[in-house]
Amino acid sequence: MRPASRSSRCEGRTAATASAAGPAPLIFTQAEALGLVMAVLDGHHAAGDTTDPVGSALGKIVRVLPESLGAQVEAVRRTAAPAPDPAAARPDPEITSRLVQACAQNLVVRVSYRSEAGNEWTTGADPWAIVVRHGRWYLLCHSHSAGARRAYRIDRVTAVEVLADPFLPPSELDPIAVLDEHLATGWEYRTEILIEAPPEQAAAMAGPALGTLSPGPEPGTTLLTGSTSSPYWYARQLPAISVPYRILGGPELREAARRIAGRMLAATRTEDAAGPE
Repeated sequence: MRPASRSSRCEGRTAATASAAGPAPLIFTQAEALGLVMAVLDGHHAAGDTTDPVGSALGKIVRVLPESLGAQVEAVRRTAAPAPDPAAARPDPEITSRLVQACAQNLVVRVSYRSEAGNEWTTGADPWAIVVRHGRWYLLCHSHSAGARRAYRIDRVTAVEVLADPFLPPSELDPIAVLDEHLATGWEYRTEILIEAPPEQAAAMAGPALGTLSPGPEPGTTLLTGSTSSPYWYARQLPAISVPYRILGGPELREAARRIAGRMLAATRTEDAAGPE
């Protein structure tokens, strides 16, 4: 596979051919090439490893993209978590392509978004980076309407418009660290968990995406506080805490935990349909 000419790159198309005497070149639009990259990242754990055959092939596709777009796609590939979630919804390649290009060119976007709770809104945003974590694609950005940092799941972005307005991204941005820190803040439903273990022990069981850890009201306890757009998803993470804990809030999280616990309890019940011998 060899790079396309600069003119074809500017037109947003890429080409690959095995040799001059080989088969006709394969032509990809930018959205198609990015869609292929997305599919590989979703299903192959070693996609970021350049020594792996699939990772090596993926690198060749990235190299024939326009320079600015290829750099962003390569950054996405490097930050992808090696734990794809088969239940996660993959975002639309066209929307993702526009967001990747806006990140590469430091251009403001107008994003329409629908949360898991069904709330919809449109906001201007400075798109800093796209990060793949645990099988989900996130746009890390500065939201103009909120006046604050936000991380939007791209599969919930319903429309995006790339504007002509430039922006200056934060210096020395670490997208992975910032995303992990942000995933527990700024969402609709608050969460508060009292863990019966000191903070240093609780930190090994509750990752930064669940919230902030602080000393609890009693010695040897920890308070985990955060927020989520999906109480059901949040409740499913809590059994990983291997010490006793209590859900103090909010009501949506407690209800989600009750539903999950009820389903698990029902699954353990057995009846001897044949009756006693």
